[in-house]
Amino acid sequence: MTHDGLRLTPFRGLRYVPGKVGSLAAVTSPPYDVVVRPDQVRLLETADPHNIVRLILPQGADAAARDANARTTLRTWRAEGVLAPDPRPALYVYEQRKGELLQRGLIGALRLSPPEEGVVLPHEGVMPDVVEDRARLMRATGANLEPLLLSYRGDGSGTGAAAVVERAVLRTPLLSTRTADGFSHRLWSLTDPAELAEVDAELSRHRALIADGHHRWATYLRLREEHCGQEGNGGTRAHEGHGAREDGRDRADGPNADGPNSARTDAGSPWEYGLVLLVDTVRHPLRVQAIHRVLPRLPLERALRAVESADAFRVRDLGKPSLAQALDELDALEESAGNAFLLTDGGGAFHLLHDPSARLLERTVEADRPAAWRRLDATVLHSVLLDRVWDVPDRPEDIGYIHDASAAVGKAAGTGGTAVLMRPVREEVVRELAEQGVTMPRKSTSFGPKPATGLVLRLLDEGTAPGGDAASAEAEDPASAEDSEPGEDPAPRDDLAPGTDPAPRDG
Repeated sequence: MTHDGLRLTPFRGLRYVPGKVGSLAAVTSPPYDVVVRPDQVRLLETADPHNIVRLILPQGADAAARDANARTTLRTWRAEGVLAPDPRPALYVYEQRKGELLQRGLIGALRLSPPEEGVVLPHEGVMPDVVEDRARLMRATGANLEPLLLSYRGDGSGTGAAAVVERAVLRTPLLSTRTADGFSHRLWSLTDPAELAEVDAELSRHRALIADGHHRWATYLRLREEHCGQEGNGGTRAHEGHGAREDGRDRADGPNADGPNSARTDAGSPWEYGLVLLVDTVRHPLRVQAIHRVLPRLPLERALRAVESADAFRVRDLGKPSLAQALDELDALEESAGNAFLLTDGGGAFHLLHDPSARLLERTVEADRPAAWRRLDATVLHSVLLDRVWDVPDRPEDIGYIHDASAAVGKAAGTGGTAVLMRPVREEVVRELAEQGVTMPRKSTSFGPKPATGLVLRLLDEGTAPGGDAASAEAEDPASAEDSEPGEDPAPRDDLAPGTDPAPRDG
């Protein structure tokens, strides 16, 4: 494998064992930061006693108790055979489908690199307390419990990694299930050295954008530093600001910097790698959605009064439309209307803020930042409204970040606060800023579809890198089914045991 570009390494996936759980759908979960309400956690916990939420969001009286519960739970499930490792290191082809939406990518252990290397590009800042929370959990469990979502842009030729993925999906999957959100999920393993080499040859020419999982990526880098003890490596701390200031200042080093801060550590350590899903967005474009804000301590009436007093935005009372209609009004605004937000307290009324004061923007948004950063709705929300007009500190008790608009509206209604509904950012804007080394305000975007948590985990105590090179991976067992007709959809396999290969299908 080359050290340049992306290095996606095979690993022995840890997966649920059929017969030990009700169904795969019952033990999966959305990513930890999407499960934001206590009732969501309880719903997942009661779906199956072995639901993965008990690992990614363990419950307890304090942080130490929560982490201890996760560690004990993982050990118990392994000892009882609920979770078992696959027999050989593999990359995994992962497919998500819902209606006309189809996404395919590769799950593997990605070599970690600090931002100054320019191989993995962050686009948002992170919150140190969240990084510390994830780091404690990862230390306690000794595992990567859920993959990050990363995107790269292939050449569109249908060769290399894309060809390997398309060949794999003609075989019988390791597993197949459908979750409550309507998505079907399928997983295949890649162990053939020739296919692994084909994937590596292409990925080594590309770099990736972190689409979802900035806090977990920062956690990977922090733990790499702790375990590998690399002297002079600024990767972890830099990434906690993502190698750039959250206010948009560029990184000091270029994308191919190879100075003392970019020295590479021992590739034999499993802490040198992190679990990711890599998606080629030329073939499978990601959806980009907004992340909304809830201000539980700011009543809507006071928020509107402050906006009008400061003459910060034009305010239009939309009356009491449905949520969908109100969001349509927000999305329908012309670009000339400038930054725009939808405010509600969940009582049915919506207010549209648009056409911000140019004079106020000049005073509050720093002019030496890139124009694309200055125009972001999230930049203006935080610089103008939250910091200046409303004086709301960026603390968990003062600002909630919620992916679903209806959930944000409900949260505002329950707290007596204000929901600020946002518009999504275009992916090309995100990538443009990331390639400049400029980070957006945190929680500016929500890329999807996100991978389901619980389909495949990665243990850090079984040695990923030493057995993971394409040249040393074992050949795929010939018992694996490869005789499906092209384009044929193999029968769903919800419960195929880890450690076994799928039996051949009759053609």
